[in-house]
Amino acid sequence: MKNTSQEFDNVISVCRTLFINKMTDYGSAWRILRLPSLTDQIFIKAQRIRSLQENEIRKVDEDEKGEFIGIINYSIMALIQLELGVADQPDLDVEKAAELYDAKVKLTKDLMEAKNHDYGEAWRDMRVSSLTDLILQKILRVKQIEDNKGKTIVSEGIDANYQDMINYSVFALILNPINK
Repeated sequence: MKNTSQEFDNVISVCRTLFINKMTDYGSAWRILRLPSLTDQIFIKAQRIRSLQENEIRKVDEDEKGEFIGIINYSIMALIQLELGVADQPDLDVEKAAELYDAKVKLTKDLMEAKNHDYGEAWRDMRVSSLTDLILQKILRVKQIEDNKGKTIVSEGIDANYQDMINYSVFALILNPINK
């Protein structure tokens, strides 16, 4: 698997540092967000990435890397919300939030490694724009499942879609490194 495991860890390290720093600044205010609100935040970030990829003129001097990091962190928050439910007030300290973050990352990385084995790292030959489109597709799937009150007939659940969005975002940041 080339260096995918290490590359994954390097990307997540940057994301985790930002998550911890924001937890230190803001606490766990995000714990009051319902899943559709988190999904909408991810949607906004993915739409912005798509706009940045398509528009030649940028009025804000930022690139898509920060938005992919946001997708990763919001998706991890959503996975935590799926497990704990929505809180009425911030209820996690930095240490507990970091522990939950790490647990969700481990499950997501395990999924990535299993799929990577089966797909032979096909993502390495993909364009970042295609990964963006796949993230948008996953978001629309999640929104539909949310509108269906979480019920599906044959589809994977919301958690698998959030994990895929994390992995696609990590792939995009591996293909287009954060430090470049």
